[in-house]
Amino acid sequence: MPPKRILARARLIAIALTACTCGLFGAINEFVTVRPQDTGEALVNPGMGWTLHFYSNLIENYGSQLEPSDTVDDWPGLSVIYLRVPWSFLEPKEGEFNWSLFDTPAQRWIDKGKKIAIRVSCSESWWRYATPKWVRDAGAKGVNFDFGKGPAMNGALWDPDYVDPVFLEKLEHFLAAMARRYEGNPNVAFIDVGSFGMWGEGHTGFSSRLSEDQTLAVVKKHIDLHLKYFKTTQLCISDDVAGPTKPGRHFPAMDYAVSKGVTMRDDSILVQPPPDSWYHSEMAQEFWPRMPVILEHEHYGSSKERGAWRGDLLLKSVEDYHASYLSIHWWPREELAENRETIERINLRLGYRIQLRQIRWPAEVKLSEPFTVETAWANTGVAPCYGSGFWALTLKDSKGGIVAVLADEAFDIKELGVAEPGKAAAKELKSRFVVAMRHGGHAPPVKPAAYDLFVSVGKLDGTPTIALPLRGDDGQKRYRVGQVIIR
Repeated sequence: MPPKRILARARLIAIALTACTCGLFGAINEFVTVRPQDTGEALVNPGMGWTLHFYSNLIENYGSQLEPSDTVDDWPGLSVIYLRVPWSFLEPKEGEFNWSLFDTPAQRWIDKGKKIAIRVSCSESWWRYATPKWVRDAGAKGVNFDFGKGPAMNGALWDPDYVDPVFLEKLEHFLAAMARRYEGNPNVAFIDVGSFGMWGEGHTGFSSRLSEDQTLAVVKKHIDLHLKYFKTTQLCISDDVAGPTKPGRHFPAMDYAVSKGVTMRDDSILVQPPPDSWYHSEMAQEFWPRMPVILEHEHYGSSKERGAWRGDLLLKSVEDYHASYLSIHWWPREELAENRETIERINLRLGYRIQLRQIRWPAEVKLSEPFTVETAWANTGVAPCYGSGFWALTLKDSKGGIVAVLADEAFDIKELGVAEPGKAAAKELKSRFVVAMRHGGHAPPVKPAAYDLFVSVGKLDGTPTIALPLRGDDGQKRYRVGQVIIR
């Protein structure tokens, strides 16, 4: 082809490209498009993650073998430690509290940016006075029982009458004291309504054997009592208050819980071999669209002994329940070593996973003049991001100093829907920003230069709160995607 024709064709291509880019960005005729790849890493984020049973009713299970400096950082996605003990361990004498039982291990993980969760039980299979003996001595009524056999005159264990006025008075005083420490505490992920039933699970088939009507009355009373003191912290209650093995979506006790903003937890995953690996995934459909669902698998060793443990079924439970939290219910390193592949697969789906599919921005922008950034976002987890999150651009200079923070308040990440694996649709956004907006002749001081461009998701003021599966993390959940020239 003659040189003149080659030059002419090149000019036509340049004109076409300029016309395309001018339609997007006005006078700017160059743009940068980046399509980040998901790193595949486990993410620690608010409102989701693996929950380590530090105390599982028995103080010895399962944190007792961990050194004080050991926070199990090698478990990918561990975000919460779970502290579950009898009431009598925390208030051995009336008005005298043993909060160090919680606060000591809690601070180890809080120092690492993790959270805690709490259950306080009033009935146990191995300890007569899960409810403190001084409550009974004060006149609270109750029932002697033998575990698994029900009420017995000389039974080795004791269940309180869960609506007895003396019992409720003493329980309320305890909840008020607990709320002073943990209500609204940002270090607390959730608190169980665990004051009813064996192990705090809301069933009495192994103990005092309440009727359905009696159970419903207790559930309503105990939910209301907890809500009186825990007004902002997420509360949850065991699905077993509806009956441990009854399938279905609607039950009066759980319908009452969801109406009060109390979410569900299922403590019975992989307790029995298939096909009875769980019973209440249908019930979870009432909860997960609005609140995080919490799953607890059976003690790992016990599940294996019964032939109930299967990694594919554990993942399926996360899918079926749209779970945000999943327990580590065993000696953690043993469970991790034998289930690493399953854990990695679950981490790609548990809770929410916010992907930046694409970002496109002008290569150059002018100070004080608006420009548009196009992004595409998706949630590839099984659950919504229940807390709000807004995406932001941050400009940094060559020394890492923050030059400009630009947050888009028009779209909340929590609105991203969920889908089956591999089918999450992207939400495309066009965000309008201005670097150094002038008002009355004044603008934040920004020097014309080339700046590193970071993306983040978090608060409206640009504070990052949500980890993304992206490379280029600055250590504060901001991720470098390229550069922009300010002129």
